[in-house]
Amino acid sequence: MKRLFALGLIALTASPATAEMSARGNYILRCTGCHGIEGMGTAEGGVPPFPGSVGHIANTEAGRDYMMHVPGVIASSLSDSEIASVMNYVIATFDTTEAPDFTTQEVTRRRALPMTDIVVARRAVVQELETKGISIVDYPWP
Repeated sequence: MKRLFALGLIALTASPATAEMSARGNYILRCTGCHGIEGMGTAEGGVPPFPGSVGHIANTEAGRDYMMHVPGVIASSLSDSEIASVMNYVIATFDTTEAPDFTTQEVTRRRALPMTDIVVARRAVVQELETKGISIVDYPWP
């Protein structure tokens, strides 16, 4: 009986619903301080809103690199798997633009890439999107 209970518990904790709840919980605990519960960021804090942007950003290679280097991600104590889950949650929750899911391996690879200036990286992503006719929300940094 104990073994059946343990197997059931393992199956429950590995379910997609539980993974989504964990990603949402990590977002609430680790991201809302800057991005807010609604993902709207703050101009005063230099944090851009997610809606209308994050999906487009995640559809470019440079954008995916940028996302892995924003301060809250690069300095996160989350595992690469947890970061992938939170990123996928953010895109699915706050933007209607579909983007490929982040994987643990991709997060590991992209976080290892050097990035010297996050503001310059964001501007390059915006410029790339603009050449495709895609405008995203303003970035509050000069």
